[in-house]
Amino acid sequence: MPFASDADSSQEKTPLLDALRALAHKAHAPFYAPGHKRGQGIPVPLLELLGASVFSADLPELPDLDNLFAPQGVIQEAQELAAAAFGADETWFLVNGSTVGIIAAILATCGTGDKIILPRNIHQSAIAGLILSGAIPVFINPEYDISNNLAHSITPTAVAKALQQNPDAKAVMIVYPTYHGVCGDLKAIAQIVHHHHIPLLVDEAHGPHFAFHADLPKSALSVGADLTVQSTHKVLGAMTQASMLHIQGNRVDRQRVNKALQLLQSTSPSYLLLASLDAARQQMALHGQKLMTRTLQLATEARNKISKIPGLSVLEPIKTPGFFALDQTRLTVKVADLGLSGFEVDEIFHQQLGITAELPTLQHLAFIISLGNTEADIKHLVQAFTTITQEKYHPKSLTSLQSLFQQWKADLLFIHPSSFTIRPSLSPREAFFAPTETIPIDETLDRICAELVCPYPPGIPTLMPGEMINPAALEYLQQVLRLGGSITGCSDPSLKTLKVVCLS
Repeated sequence: MPFASDADSSQEKTPLLDALRALAHKAHAPFYAPGHKRGQGIPVPLLELLGASVFSADLPELPDLDNLFAPQGVIQEAQELAAAAFGADETWFLVNGSTVGIIAAILATCGTGDKIILPRNIHQSAIAGLILSGAIPVFINPEYDISNNLAHSITPTAVAKALQQNPDAKAVMIVYPTYHGVCGDLKAIAQIVHHHHIPLLVDEAHGPHFAFHADLPKSALSVGADLTVQSTHKVLGAMTQASMLHIQGNRVDRQRVNKALQLLQSTSPSYLLLASLDAARQQMALHGQKLMTRTLQLATEARNKISKIPGLSVLEPIKTPGFFALDQTRLTVKVADLGLSGFEVDEIFHQQLGITAELPTLQHLAFIISLGNTEADIKHLVQAFTTITQEKYHPKSLTSLQSLFQQWKADLLFIHPSSFTIRPSLSPREAFFAPTETIPIDETLDRICAELVCPYPPGIPTLMPGEMINPAALEYLQQVLRLGGSITGCSDPSLKTLKVVCLS
């Protein structure tokens, strides 16, 4: 994988960005969509917020800008440059986020009734892929870190056992890294999966920077993934919703990937998003190593200073089968020992101390430190943690978080010690399209869930269509709400009611 020091000179090009710039400055009478006509019809408040120049570049699929679904010009060239920069054989630009890439990966490898092996802490986009494809999930429990109360990666041994039990599986999907930056032993998993002659699909949404520095975990493609989806916007310089799908080898049918993306992507793709992918690729190909060196230095400074503050602990690398490496630019701070939940600290930070985290959970706050952060940001973050440990803040709930986790850890969410793999009572597609009824939450125990119930972020479902509803999951969700978290995906975010599959 090339770093900045040995980047190909062709990586200096930005063909798509250049074409968009030229058309944005070309005088002509626009009789095409969008309706604002290069900014002339934009509402004044929006114009005052964003300025005029962005709207002159908000253009559709004009001849000079190529076609996302059948690229032969500047989009094709930009995607080829991206493939070279990220180490892929072929790359597709995504304007509907990594969500569309995850769904496309499942549609490209699985049909109705086909099995796919994946971790239970998968993102909700994978559940959408299961519903649309009709594939049957075989969920593997990820390794669980009791000391930190965090789910990590699935292990090579778990993958091998699942494939032994399900030799007819069509694909394996893994999350790499997790939302907290934890990476499993992907190289070992790839070897096991390929021994069964099926593809390894990787949700690498939070790892597009891995290819550009030796002190980061190995990129998924470099250790054997067949297909990987990356959120270029999450940690690199692309605009929100701009992502990439990369593929190598011949285990995944590229025509099926193409057809799936044509079904899923907008027929009116934003060229602002597409051009931002072109620019982000150039930035990383030319300067990625330098940018990541600086980012790692900032992350190390934050980690070292926060870990010394009494009452706080920072997630550090541990060597277990499910924790092979840690992305050091992802900072996870345990705050439960302060007597506050992560949701409560997040609210205090956001409303009073001028800090907004990426992910609050019951016991932790997670922060993305990226190429856009500054030394001032790190100082501000350290000061906020110092302040919250020195001043008295009262928790919303008198429940001991530690005892609550001790109560839940045997069966909550991803921990089902009685079964190695988890099979839903119905397939997600069957449950999604089944007749349903909405009933009070306290009447839903042992019923089959008909909707996605998901604390967000991180977008990992607690309940999904087809799963049996258990008391631990309901208690967890209700506690999330009590402590200031939010629930998405379900029809009643207050969780007073829930949709279940009709009994007959």
